[in-house]
Amino acid sequence: MAEHDVLCFGETMAMFVAEQCGDLAEVEGFGKRIAGADSNVAIGLARLGLRVNWLSRVGDDSLGRFVLASLRREGLDCDGVEIDAEHPTGFQLKARCDDGSDPRVEYFRRNSAASRLSPALLRPGLLRARHLHATGIPPALSASCRELSRQLLDAMCAAGRSVSFDPNLRPSLWPDRATMVREVNALAFKAHWVLPGLEEGRLLSGRQSPEAIAGFYLEQGVECVAIKLGAEGAYFRDADGREGVVPPQPVARVVDTVGAGDAFAVGVISALLEGRDLRQAVARGNWCGSRAVQSRGDMEGLPQRHELEAHDARLRA
Repeated sequence: MAEHDVLCFGETMAMFVAEQCGDLAEVEGFGKRIAGADSNVAIGLARLGLRVNWLSRVGDDSLGRFVLASLRREGLDCDGVEIDAEHPTGFQLKARCDDGSDPRVEYFRRNSAASRLSPALLRPGLLRARHLHATGIPPALSASCRELSRQLLDAMCAAGRSVSFDPNLRPSLWPDRATMVREVNALAFKAHWVLPGLEEGRLLSGRQSPEAIAGFYLEQGVECVAIKLGAEGAYFRDADGREGVVPPQPVARVVDTVGAGDAFAVGVISALLEGRDLRQAVARGNWCGSRAVQSRGDMEGLPQRHELEAHDARLRA
């Protein structure tokens, strides 16, 4: 029996969130939280009851201790996190927006401890997880992070494990667009489940419609594709030709859009690992995403298992 259900890896940063709206230069009060797309997914899966192993690096500093304590409180196994005495924990400043627009975020992550992630951290026990979730963020941080991503995906596939991949494009971290497209697609082609946003899919595939984008990845051997369509819901298609659009969950008020895509991944991955079909998985992804946008913070709106069970019970009623 696998010791963990899911292995996730990447960078968790400390995040200082403005307590008032306006220019970050004028804000005087900030709340301290954590941020990072990869760890958002890890936390979301742990909240739904999956056993999650987290692979990363943090600095030997107060922010690193804060990050580790926060992840452990969420139930992640952090034995695979390395402490770096020479490089700091990355952090970010996030503006507050009360109108549902995307808040401004300023990053301070260059030469961070997590940018030194490398294949040297790989241990045989890591590969016993049932599933690997990866994104396009770690390979953008450094050459060593990129090599770790390649080796992890290759090793998990070789071991017969399932792999999900969310492009999570960060153009500012890449030297140019062509490199980003080439490297991110090289990883996506290794995965079983690919979860891009519509604009990401257009950029990466050169195709415009959700159907054509899904076809681009299915032609490379991917088993299924779920494409986030924002207010239109999500489109899915698998290698057997099953496809469709799942409408979005109604939302009374959008508070913070950051982390919605990560929440979608949580829903899709958790459902597929439970043996649900792709339509059901995408519907859960939409529901998780709707929860995320109604809460301030990157991962604060991710549901707990009892909330998911209550939601499923209402659907059956």
